[in-house]
Amino acid sequence: MPNKKSAERRVRNSARKQLVNKSVKSLLRTRERKFLTALKNGNKDEAKTALSAAISALDKAAKKGVIHWAKADRKKSRLSLRLSGATTAA
Repeated sequence: MPNKKSAERRVRNSARKQLVNKSVKSLLRTRERKFLTALKNGNKDEAKTALSAAISALDKAAKKGVIHWAKADRKKSRLSLRLSGATTAA
């Protein structure tokens, strides 16, 4: 337990930020899963829209500092490669 008022405030702030970060990360996983599902089902148009939504969410998360910018770039690159690989393979 915190002994000082400032430490109590930091605990409250940390708990609040933890909830926000958790929801943002959950949204990222959901967007990525929607993209992969659309890709797996062979629905290219749906996969493209899901990819743009996932990229947007990754950029916003990186901007807020929820995830590192390099991780966001890496994920965007890998997801884009999967879409282009699926497009050329078909």
